[in-house]
Amino acid sequence: MTASPSSAAQAARERLASRLVDLRKTAGLRAIEVAARCGWHKSKVSRIENGRTLPSDADIRAWCRACGADEQIPDLVAATRTVDEMYVEWKRIHRTGIRRRQETDVPLYDRTGLFRVYCSNVVPGLLQTHGYAEALLGTISEFQGTPNDASEAASARLARSRVIFEGRHRFVLLVEETVLRYRIGSPAVAAGQLGYLLEVMSLPAVAFGVIPFTATRTLWPVETFMIFDDERVQVETLSAEINITAPAEVGLYAKAFGELHRMAVYGARARARIAAAIDALG
Repeated sequence: MTASPSSAAQAARERLASRLVDLRKTAGLRAIEVAARCGWHKSKVSRIENGRTLPSDADIRAWCRACGADEQIPDLVAATRTVDEMYVEWKRIHRTGIRRRQETDVPLYDRTGLFRVYCSNVVPGLLQTHGYAEALLGTISEFQGTPNDASEAASARLARSRVIFEGRHRFVLLVEETVLRYRIGSPAVAAGQLGYLLEVMSLPAVAFGVIPFTATRTLWPVETFMIFDDERVQVETLSAEINITAPAEVGLYAKAFGELHRMAVYGARARARIAAAIDALG
């Protein structure tokens, strides 16, 4: 069993803290001396060095100057921002509503050549209809207690998904068969979403796979994740979005995707499962 993405984020924070400790020791300073030079309480240095507090850009600059290591500032500031972006709570992301979050991903979607997407719980965002997206995003806003702009956010999600039709990108999208049966929205919304899957899976750039209920599992159902080329993985948990860029960890998700890909069915066999889900709506 692999470590959770949140554990990976904490490990990245601890690696940054270790680099700061190394700077202090190389300078021959005690923690209390760094605190005094920075004008901080000594407990702040302890929290930073133990990975409990993520230092701000200003903290990094003060620390490096106290240790006579100004040349380390750009690299450590960049590392701090990477750690800060790695694990971000949904309530923070959605604090002004969900629409803005859909729009901020547009540059990432535009520059990605190959999308690999696995969803164990909902239809992939790239393939959602407006009705399905609105129902889903409204539920998310209500659960999180954040501003509900579900209709506008759904429109922004569909605008972001235009990459499906541009012809400059390739998509491999996998879902567990259970996803086809979950009732997100009304029966009419569910039927419209399933019908749309039948349409979009015929696009030349799209490979859509369904992992059957009866598949012999070589990998258990895992968290929903997206791989953007070989550069970044976005993982969705109940509480947060995790962004992974470390090559070894990206490779781990690529390996998992390969296992899931081999368990899925495509083409006529996938269509049959979608049709069965439509029939089950009555």
